[in-house]
Amino acid sequence: MDVRLRAGLLRVPGLLCLVHAMARIGAEQEVENLSGLSTSPGKDIFVVRDNGTTCLMAEFAAKVMVPYDVSASNYVDLITEEAEIPLSRGAEVRGKCGTTESELQISWLDKVYTLKLYFVKEGHNTTKRQEAVWKLNKIQFVYDSSERTYFKDAVNPGKHTASSHHLSALLTPAGKSYECQAQQTISLITSDHQRTVTLLLSEVRIQPFDISADFVFSEEHKCPVDEREQLEETLPLILGLILGLMIVITVCIYHIHHKLTANQIFRCLCRDSNDVSQ
Repeated sequence: MDVRLRAGLLRVPGLLCLVHAMARIGAEQEVENLSGLSTSPGKDIFVVRDNGTTCLMAEFAAKVMVPYDVSASNYVDLITEEAEIPLSRGAEVRGKCGTTESELQISWLDKVYTLKLYFVKEGHNTTKRQEAVWKLNKIQFVYDSSERTYFKDAVNPGKHTASSHHLSALLTPAGKSYECQAQQTISLITSDHQRTVTLLLSEVRIQPFDISADFVFSEEHKCPVDEREQLEETLPLILGLILGLMIVITVCIYHIHHKLTANQIFRCLCRDSNDVSQ
């Protein structure tokens, strides 16, 4: 075989590897942790960008409540404690955007804790027609109970994964962002089905699809709790305005009635005086 041909064939795998690596680099989506820009000390901001354009944005405050066992004072029995793990500022973030599937992965304390959020966009049947919506359909929380910042004297420490599959959380019409200031509770089950881990989210603003402007959320879709609270706040004002309007109308009617009655009495007196003079 020709030496030059053999050399060319030997270079082919290397070229293929180089092309594959370059394709992967070109396909990578950049992520940014913008939590330092948040006006709330407990709220984090994460952005995923594809080809220089924002494709996923998320703002929220989060903490995870994890039950774990510790030894009782007799060193025989076990009692259950609960670790309260807040999402730390400066967390490492990874993300992936797609047409119908997106994900956000957040790790902190040297990847001891990792929160993974998975989003999906799909058709949704309504009474009138099928509409496109997106939702949070899966959550995973990976933690290590041997970490001593939040787990004090845990018995049988080790790595665990808590998950919630087939969710329909944060259901939002396609092209809109989800907004909810109220605290929301989502339950996750550990892989051994022995523990229920609780994810608490608040001050939430998320949009994993169809962002039309860079670093700008689309029109918000408020959660039912916020809408109800807003109604509860505005209802007393509306009732007060209605009551005030009714009082004004009543006073006006009384004033008109009083004026008409006075005019009628005056005319009667005038008529009686004329009769007397005649």
